[in-house]
Order: sequence, then structure tokens, then C-alpha cells
Amino acid sequence: VQLQASGGGLVQAGESLRLSCSGSTLTLEGFGIGWFRQAPGKEREWVSYRGSRDGTRDYADSVMGRFTISEDVAENTVYLQMNSLKPEDTAVYFCGARRTLNPMVLIKVGGDYWGQGTLVTVSS
Repeated sequence: VQLQASGGGLVQAGESLRLSCSGSTLTLEGFGIGWFRQAPGKEREWVSYRGSRDGTRDYADSVMGRFTISEDVAENTVYLQMNSLKPEDTAVYFCGARRTLNPMVLIKVGGDYWGQGTLVTVSS
């Protein structure tokens, strides 16, 4: 397993969670890292990314202002801080890594490497 995602759980609407994406045998520096999610019966949706070279960050409109992607290089971990959670945020969250300079490739195609997914459930 090269990526490990963790931190999911059951929370109430308005609460927060922090997800972690750790590289076990993969050094995340140099990879574009994306967070994605998939709700039951829906297609995978891109949530956020951290660019591979300049550390640029971007977010899907649905999470803008509520989610923050960050990184601890020493810990080889990328985090997704999720605040003001809503029931519609309920999904399995995945992190993906791709060695690309083009964030759109990561967003559209996904990662070359994936974490196993962590379930986030937000109750109303």
C-alpha cells in the first residue's frame, strides 16, 4: 500500500473532521495530490488538490471556504481539514497521487496511486 487515507467518521452537521493521506512507500513531494469523494450511487467527484511543483491549491465549488488542503512534508502527509460539514458531504473520501504538472490531469483522470478510502458520514 503506497497511500493510506484515514480520519473519516460519523459527525453531525456543522462539525469538523480532518482527513490524512500518508505516503507509506511513496514520497508525496513531487506528486500532485488530490482528494476525491464518491457518494452512494454517484460518480467520483474531485474535491481538492495540492499542485506538485508550486503547491498551488484549489477546491471544488461545493467545498470552497469550508475545506482546506495542507501538507506536512516531514510527516509525508497531506491533510484535508473539513469544517462546517453538511449531510451532502457524506461519501467515501479518497486521496490520489499523480506525477503531473497539470492539475487538470489529476482532476479529470485521477491518481496513479490511490489510498484505500475513508468514510465520512454527516448526520443532519
